[in-house]
Amino acid sequence: MLKTETRDIAELDALIIDILRHRVGKDELAASKYDWYTAAILALRDAIIDRWMESTRKTYAEGGKRVYYLSLEFLIGRLLRDALSNMGMTREMEHALRKHGIDLSELEELEPDAALGNGGLGRLAACFMESLASLDIPAYGYGIRYVNGMFRQRIDEGWQVELPETWLAHGNPWEFERRESAYRIGFGGEVIAEGDGVIWKPAEGVEAVAVDTPVVGWRGKRVNTLRLWTANALDPLKLDAFNAGDYAGAMAEQVRADSLVRVLYPADSNAAGQELRLRQEYFFSSASIQDIVRRHVQYHGSAASLPDKAAIQLNDTHPAIAVAELMRLLVDEQGFEFNEAWDITQRTIAYTNHTLLPEALESWHLPLFERLLPRHMQIIYAINSRVLREARRAGMPDPAVAAISLIDESGDRRVRMANLAFAGAHSVNGVAALHTELMKSTVFSDLHRLYPDRINNKTNGVTPRRWLQQCNPGLTAIIRDAIGDAFLDDAEKLADLDKLASDAALGERIAEVKRSNKVALAQHLKQVVGIRLDPDALFDVQIKRIHEYKRQLLNLVETVALYDQIRSHPERDWVPRVKIFGGKSAPSYHNAKLIIKLANDIARRVNSDPSVGGLLKVVFVPNYNVSFAERIIPAADLSEQISTAGMEASGTGNMKFALNGALTIGTLDGANIEIMEHVGHENIEIFGLTAEEVNDRRIEGYVPREVIEGSRELAQALEAIATGVFSPDDPDRYADLVRGIYDHDWFMVAADFESYTAAQRRIDCRWEDQAGWRECAIRNIANVGWFSSDRTISEYARDIWKVM
Repeated sequence: MLKTETRDIAELDALIIDILRHRVGKDELAASKYDWYTAAILALRDAIIDRWMESTRKTYAEGGKRVYYLSLEFLIGRLLRDALSNMGMTREMEHALRKHGIDLSELEELEPDAALGNGGLGRLAACFMESLASLDIPAYGYGIRYVNGMFRQRIDEGWQVELPETWLAHGNPWEFERRESAYRIGFGGEVIAEGDGVIWKPAEGVEAVAVDTPVVGWRGKRVNTLRLWTANALDPLKLDAFNAGDYAGAMAEQVRADSLVRVLYPADSNAAGQELRLRQEYFFSSASIQDIVRRHVQYHGSAASLPDKAAIQLNDTHPAIAVAELMRLLVDEQGFEFNEAWDITQRTIAYTNHTLLPEALESWHLPLFERLLPRHMQIIYAINSRVLREARRAGMPDPAVAAISLIDESGDRRVRMANLAFAGAHSVNGVAALHTELMKSTVFSDLHRLYPDRINNKTNGVTPRRWLQQCNPGLTAIIRDAIGDAFLDDAEKLADLDKLASDAALGERIAEVKRSNKVALAQHLKQVVGIRLDPDALFDVQIKRIHEYKRQLLNLVETVALYDQIRSHPERDWVPRVKIFGGKSAPSYHNAKLIIKLANDIARRVNSDPSVGGLLKVVFVPNYNVSFAERIIPAADLSEQISTAGMEASGTGNMKFALNGALTIGTLDGANIEIMEHVGHENIEIFGLTAEEVNDRRIEGYVPREVIEGSRELAQALEAIATGVFSPDDPDRYADLVRGIYDHDWFMVAADFESYTAAQRRIDCRWEDQAGWRECAIRNIANVGWFSSDRTISEYARDIWKVM
């Protein structure tokens, strides 16, 4: 060990002990593991703060442009390992703690996952924040500091049960409350004329208070800020009501404020839930835009130069109200004329679309919107008038004009938030090549004709620091031995591995690491779900949000068919498989929750059947989150990316799995297409209808019943599910789910079944050729460096934000 490293360890050790005594209040002999965990984070945080302040001073000194990333989700996961690695302090921390008999890995397990997101949208935002810092781009992330987040998933008798996440129960040592950054957020009231303009007088309001978390870039190059908003009542306790005995009423305003930051995606199946969602979105968007404008005016004098100094990126449609809020601030508070304010707004804001699903594009019942945000409704009408006049001047027909309108007049009048975001942005990007083209031809086809230069593509990426270096250190070490360290700073340098793909010795070393990861995962799952798994079996993994278009149901139906085939043909040489599922369903999504129950019912039946021996196991992982993904992905052999073609915007799990040497079985959907182009057709298993073929089937009048009746395996599997073979306690439990496949099959489960089954049998053949499988795995690792979020952010920075 070098003398300088020894000195660093001694200094870090002294700092940890000092913090333990003077900030945690514990003697090292009496300290619990939680005390050591807190002291370790605070010691690391001290080093981060110095870099954080340096980064901020540098930004102000250079007077450069900042990126502001607005997202309702930031699925950041645990931060201790990530920050240590990026600061280059992991080894020092390990040695400093080991002197006191403390294992750093045990402390890392104590950290809760921050409950600030749900799925790919939030994880992408977290990857982007890390890449922004790694590329030395000044940035703020803006979101909500959820107290309970999405929910903690418990599986009771196979059913999903939603429980509140308690990640903040013991505080959060990473965060800093910024009382000086507090803003009043109004709701309701009326708009009245005043002088030459108008003024909005809200009927109620809350205070948004900033809570900052540092985001450390690779090698500590820059530390940026994740600013999350919490809510306080303007009058948190009505003392007269309290003294009169109305204790609940006395605190009603604080309860209302708390509800804004309590839960991510409150159920919107009722009017109260819909209103709360709209309030949440405006709360965080308004606080963020007020903060951006305040900072800009403070340092630059006038908001006229805002587009030159600020790039605001809307991550999906949730923050679309930011367009109207920025207009309100510019017109009502900064005194700009409407046309000038509109020019500033459009040149400042950009919008990323993440979905083609109509329900995810968000629209609000107009009376609700106007009651809560009357001034914004006026501004949206004014914007709409401008946009529709442009459409008329362009000679667009009535149906196109109606589709472009920010107000949907086809039934109950609704405010179209995606159209607002599109109109108010200078750039509208998709997140994979196919998705971007489908945006142009489907949901935004008329807006694209009106503004043909606005839509562009920025294919998603993932940070290789967390999703290779940190979660799979064994594989990282082998790659370093094989090609050197250049890939640590530039993931595209992984391409140097490609020429070594046929190296048998390298393949065997990578296979040994994979097996070690599988052993570790099997041990963990034994503790969590009580099932023994064979690490020599093929680990076949589908972990993602539960939704019908992601087609966990297709995977389950094929699992049942495989189960039947193994029992019917024990003489065949079946490849042993472990089917691993994980993901959460929205609380009010009946069919998705039923799919979770089906997965658990199939698992119970299959795992207790001695006739299949060790040939098939099924596991549903409860409460799937970032930390679970970091265990599962390095252990996966096969990555299931099987969404209905044309319905997955991009996906990022597909990238993480390939980066860790898993083969992909997937449809030509989202980023699967670009992964195929990079790794080669022969190193991925593609099946099923294309997006164009799916659309043609729907137009032509697809009859799934005919397809099912023509497939013996499919018909038998569906009959077993529908008649209660896997649900003897409730034989009709899945009857409606199966009936949906027979009657309309919108997600093409039956249409793609035969192709999917054939692809799975080809996977079996690949697995039996272990040398070929290893070569294929290496080629996947070597050729997905392009899917680094560093590349994605570089493209945003160059093409959209103009900061590089």
